[in-house]
Amino acid sequence: MSSPSTETLSLTEPPAGAPASDAATGRHTPSPLSPEECAELARSAGLSELGVRPHRRHYLREIWEFRHLVWHLSSAQAYATNQNNHLGQLWAVINPLLLVGSYYLIFGVLLKTRGGTENYIAFLTVGIFVFGYSASAIIAGARAVTANIGLVRALRFPRAILPMSVTLTQLLVTLPAFGVLLVMIPLTGEPFSWHWLLFGPALVLQTAINLGIAFFLARIVNAARDTANLVPVVIRLARYVSGVFFSITHYAGHGIVSMLLLYQPLAVTMTIGREALMDQYPLTWSSWAAAGIWAVVLGAGGLVFFWRGEGRYGSD
Repeated sequence: MSSPSTETLSLTEPPAGAPASDAATGRHTPSPLSPEECAELARSAGLSELGVRPHRRHYLREIWEFRHLVWHLSSAQAYATNQNNHLGQLWAVINPLLLVGSYYLIFGVLLKTRGGTENYIAFLTVGIFVFGYSASAIIAGARAVTANIGLVRALRFPRAILPMSVTLTQLLVTLPAFGVLLVMIPLTGEPFSWHWLLFGPALVLQTAINLGIAFFLARIVNAARDTANLVPVVIRLARYVSGVFFSITHYAGHGIVSMLLLYQPLAVTMTIGREALMDQYPLTWSSWAAAGIWAVVLGAGGLVFFWRGEGRYGSD
């Protein structure tokens, strides 16, 4: 016959392979979930794993759900721009006007690059204002992730929100300058025309192009931080070859080099802007088609390129 201690032991210990039980209550304790079961449970609750790229459709849905964050970030940053200066937001207008004056003196008077243009002041003004918007959006967009690395590491949201908010910020900051542009153009002798209404669509296409380039550069700069120092250099070079203050067709002819310069994305945005606001430049389907193609290719392609690096932002 077994001793009492042996009987007690046999009553409290579960058989081999049975679930563990609470010694005090005799109730069975369920086995812990496996990592796969935990992940499935989290997904069913709408949670996602950190550092993992979501599916494209889910990513687009997340961007739409966070659309209000784009506006809040953009409006706050746009308001903060130039607030430390006494003239505040007026600098968004003063800076391009100063550039128009200095560039007209250097290129229009001293270097005489007015060839091929009937209204050089209007030509130069449109070029400086339009290119200035692209330059500021691209330079800021390149640092969209690295400049907000604390936000990236602290909160879970689609990182594409950052280049989008930066691009919208630059648009909001530049809108007053575009308002001044629309006032200045008639003062240079350009008549009002129905195709002025096309300046709005031209601005939309330009914004899509700027955003696409920002998507590409934001991922590249996040992976190699030193490349951020090259972006302003490339933009400065583009300023001198994109027809900001000279006519590409007049000085570069009509060969392959001229076509490459004329239809690259930064130049084509100035072309459609001038076609919208200046009588000398009639509307051409090729320029608007090129702008539309660049907007779709860079916008969609840039988003896909940026999405492919989603799991690595903030992990360095």
